[in-house]
Amino acid sequence: MKGEISIEIDEEKFKEDAKWDGLKGYQTNSKLSSSAVIENYQHLWKIEKAFRVSKTDLKIRPIYHRLQNRIESHICLSFVAYKIYKELERQLYNKKVNLSPEKAIEIAKTIYKVTINIGPSETVEKVILLKDEQKLLAHLFDLV
Repeated sequence: MKGEISIEIDEEKFKEDAKWDGLKGYQTNSKLSSSAVIENYQHLWKIEKAFRVSKTDLKIRPIYHRLQNRIESHICLSFVAYKIYKELERQLYNKKVNLSPEKAIEIAKTIYKVTINIGPSETVEKVILLKDEQKLLAHLFDLV
């Protein structure tokens, strides 16, 4: 910019605009009622969390497929993995266990089952639980 610059504030518009301070508006082309739109918008964080879990914890991306049926299969398996994750989250909550699904999965990865063949027709199986958190998880989900 060059030369003289002059700035003015339209006090009337400033005061008129102030009445909207702190309010949030929604615009939609759906046929839902206003209350339904607001209620659905309040659940948006759940959708955002689902995408975050899918991308980070379940690592569904990137997709290295090019055939339609493989892409669809990948997405289907990703959806099933997410449903299992949510079921784990629900069960931990219902059992009143202060563990996140991520932590429970991390612990579960450290639990091993050993099968020993003693003879041609006899085997012994043993679940290895060395830490208290492993024992807790095994007890909660009847792994032993």
